[in-house]
Amino acid sequence: MYPTMFGFVIKQTADKASLMQQIFRAMAAVGKMNKVIGVIGAGAGGLNAAHHIAAKGMVPIVWEQSSKVGGTWVYTPSTGKDEYGLPIHSSMYENLRTNLPKEIMAFPDFPFKDEESSFVKHTSVLQYLQDYANHFNIYPYIKFKSHVEKVIPVIKEDGPPAWKVSVKDLNTQECTTTVCDAIFVCNGHYSVPKTPPIPGIENYKGGQLHSHDYRSPDCYKDLCVVILGASASGLDISLEIASVAKEVILSHNHPAPIPSELPPNLKQMRGVVEATEKGFIMADGQKYNADAIVYCTGYEYTFPFLDESCGITVKKNQVMPLYKHLINTVHPSMAFIGIPFQICPFPMFDIQVSVFCKVICDEIQLPSRDEMEADTKEELENKLDRGILPRHFHKMGEQQWIYNKELSEIANLRGLTPAVENLYLEIHRYRRKNLMTYKSSSFRITGFETFERVL
Repeated sequence: MYPTMFGFVIKQTADKASLMQQIFRAMAAVGKMNKVIGVIGAGAGGLNAAHHIAAKGMVPIVWEQSSKVGGTWVYTPSTGKDEYGLPIHSSMYENLRTNLPKEIMAFPDFPFKDEESSFVKHTSVLQYLQDYANHFNIYPYIKFKSHVEKVIPVIKEDGPPAWKVSVKDLNTQECTTTVCDAIFVCNGHYSVPKTPPIPGIENYKGGQLHSHDYRSPDCYKDLCVVILGASASGLDISLEIASVAKEVILSHNHPAPIPSELPPNLKQMRGVVEATEKGFIMADGQKYNADAIVYCTGYEYTFPFLDESCGITVKKNQVMPLYKHLINTVHPSMAFIGIPFQICPFPMFDIQVSVFCKVICDEIQLPSRDEMEADTKEELENKLDRGILPRHFHKMGEQQWIYNKELSEIANLRGLTPAVENLYLEIHRYRRKNLMTYKSSSFRITGFETFERVL
């Protein structure tokens, strides 16, 4: 017996795309059809978007290039290109554990399962996202093996545009086009490596690798290795490689050395400014011979599927023009989830998604385009006046809590509990001085503002 929806028979099928088309037709036939909202990517941001879209009575269509949910949390030992000739998306390495406790990583309405450690392996995060998709019944909305090739605005006489999304089915190579009332861009920004230009690097005879393609330390056994960059991935990877290497040089331009105890074979030097055949010259003039260099130098914001008519550009690591790092001010029916970095990601995604859903549903009114762009310009100028580099415009750090509060107030959201901020700040302080041991700690949220360390 076939199930029904609004009195229409829905035929059982293994083809999810066909099932969704049946559902859309059934809803439309009885005047129940609500807005159709496109979502690019089924990582954490895309899954959260689909959950909130459906909860608002709208219909999400999620296009995911791979065969699984999870985005960057889907580990693969492969690097380079996948079986379809597309770049491997994930930057996950084999032994990665989170650098934030799971107690503050979770979406507000879906906690992580209890585990002894707060700092969990990437496999636990992937399982969490799979459980999230199951719990909120998101899978029926996802079209896997779907490569978004082009997004073009469909201009209307009144109001923001709709969006024409052209997608290739990677299994059949068939191309289809869908028109959506609004669109969430959730393709992430940890997949296209950024490698700085180093004078003389063409002469260097040692190995070169970006952290995007790093999977395990085994190939660095007994070698002298330079790690360029000392943000989260640089610190993690330098410690891991130091466990097998002869010596590791952590090369960075932080104002002061990392104040933590480090392994005896891990030393800090200034940033690399030039390469030689056998090694590198640092900013303070020191020279170091190295067998290999690992670039932990970040990633590019890229949106190759966006047509120029979308109005989005990326210059000096800034995605522009976005209101509150979120909404396309040229066409405000398009939002980008997860552009800010150095953040507590999943909770911020939830706030961003909630704000844009309210915009789509006409529950809140955005300022005019001129007002939104003036707000962005003012924020940029304030950051430049404080000495923040243009490429760090989307960098949040401790400013994320002000940002989260601003978004929550715009949309009249409850916002995050102070305990999330307090635990985040405590981990940030503790981690800097205890890089080698902080992941063995465990924490528990005990109240609206409070937490405790349990291990």
